[in-house]
Amino acid sequence: MFFLKKKAFARILFALTILLLSAVFLNLLFSDKSDSENRFQNLPDGARKKIGLIDDSLAFEINSSANTVGEFLTEQDINLKENDLILPPKNSRISSGSRIIIQRAKNITIIDNKKEIKACALLRNVEETLWENGIEISADDIVSPERNSLITDKTEIKIIRVEIEEEMARENIDFKKITETDNKMGWQEKKITQRGEKGVQKIKYKVICHNGKEISRKVLETKIIKKSLPEITVKGTYVKLGKSHKGMASWYVAKTLTAANPWLPIGSYVKVTNRANGKSVIVQIADRGPFGNGRIIDLDKTAFQKIASLGQGVVDVKMEEILN
Repeated sequence: MFFLKKKAFARILFALTILLLSAVFLNLLFSDKSDSENRFQNLPDGARKKIGLIDDSLAFEINSSANTVGEFLTEQDINLKENDLILPPKNSRISSGSRIIIQRAKNITIIDNKKEIKACALLRNVEETLWENGIEISADDIVSPERNSLITDKTEIKIIRVEIEEEMARENIDFKKITETDNKMGWQEKKITQRGEKGVQKIKYKVICHNGKEISRKVLETKIIKKSLPEITVKGTYVKLGKSHKGMASWYVAKTLTAANPWLPIGSYVKVTNRANGKSVIVQIADRGPFGNGRIIDLDKTAFQKIASLGQGVVDVKMEEILN
């Protein structure tokens, strides 16, 4: 007996219609209008009859003495499982020229967004089977195997639910930071002349989710509601120089942009210029040394690299005290 699944009655009726159409086709296939064939039409019960059989899409023509579909199945040792479909029903009488259709149910597994469903299938391909079992899919959903793949026993169908939506969002626009110079301001002075303000923009996204999890987000449209205002900082460049010293500069590993000198006050600043290439750097005296060999300053590694290559080791410099 075929088990009608909940909410699937209309779908099963459709399947029956398909099978009946198949029977019509089979009837045309086996039809023969010759007198030798027509003599079977009015034979008494128990006489041999020519019966057309479609068993799960395989077509046969069988001589039988059965009077009903059920007797025919017994005679031919044809077994039906619980969900198999047979037309006409077992108690229907048959005569020569009758057509019997058996559609074998396949046991399948459907995994729909992690939900596992045990089901059976009468129709042929994946898409028809999902429809038959009351599972609707959209054009965007991903189905494996492909929708037109044929169903076999123990087929596992996986469905990835794809949601494609447009999403609107308001987002801030970061402001730019601009630094300007002023040669009338001291080199350590700086001031903000314009405060930065964030802008606002409206963005339309195309968002794609697989089984409720976002996998991609693409900007479709951007509309600026409020422009951002850059932050402007003015930094002084004026350096007031005092006493100048000439000698050699070496390097050592220390705090960035610091130096060692034998006599200048700790915390004071000096401008050191490579006399060979004119490159300069300003450093703060943070330690004592070097002593002897004509060296007047030890620059930290970072400061030394700004005026010469580390491979030189020692360079001829002019060191000027900074008064501001």
